[in-house]
Amino acid sequence: MSPAKAHLLRMTAAQLSKESGSGAHVNASGYALMLHKLAGDKRRLKQIQSLNRKIDAKHEMLPDYAPWISGALSAQGGAQDEVLMTVMVWMIDTGNFTDALPIVRYALQHKLTLPDQYQRTLACLVVEEMADTAMGWRSQGESIEVAGLLEVLTATQNEDMPDQVKAKLFKAIAYGLSEHNKPAAADYFQQALALHPKCGVIKDLERLKREMKNMAAEK
Repeated sequence: MSPAKAHLLRMTAAQLSKESGSGAHVNASGYALMLHKLAGDKRRLKQIQSLNRKIDAKHEMLPDYAPWISGALSAQGGAQDEVLMTVMVWMIDTGNFTDALPIVRYALQHKLTLPDQYQRTLACLVVEEMADTAMGWRSQGESIEVAGLLEVLTATQNEDMPDQVKAKLFKAIAYGLSEHNKPAAADYFQQALALHPKCGVIKDLERLKREMKNMAAEK
């Protein structure tokens, strides 16, 4: 993308962010351009069956949306934006919590909604998808980035969602802390169990308690 085009998209997104009403974007050429690109990228993703290849494709697509996201967030206008919300989900899918979280905070602050295809509230989707992504890292032998999970926990603490979903987040945080802060990990495991007794952490909590007991005995 040329610097001139990137600048135009940033300015257009900033202006539209300040507009209100569901029809604010209808006649905006810059927004129409981004929606057209988004539709094409969605079609490409639908043609990919492999989940890992979908993630790789999203990694390739996301930089093209950076100027739009930058413009929308800089204006802090709060207008509904399908491009912004879809890109936020893709960032979470690819594990890019660092760039997704400013959009999450912005969207929660302005009570933005997700495109109809997601069929969940914003807070519910963000919590569940971030927890699932983190658990995916764990299944592949990678460490869990706890900072982003803790941040989204704080951002959504007053939001309504199913207990099972929030339990997933507590569970992911617990696994992320289990190597470096066992008492805190045990606390998050217990919070997950309190919300969802069948969340699958009982044996891990018992193992963690044994490790803590052994460490205390050694001291």
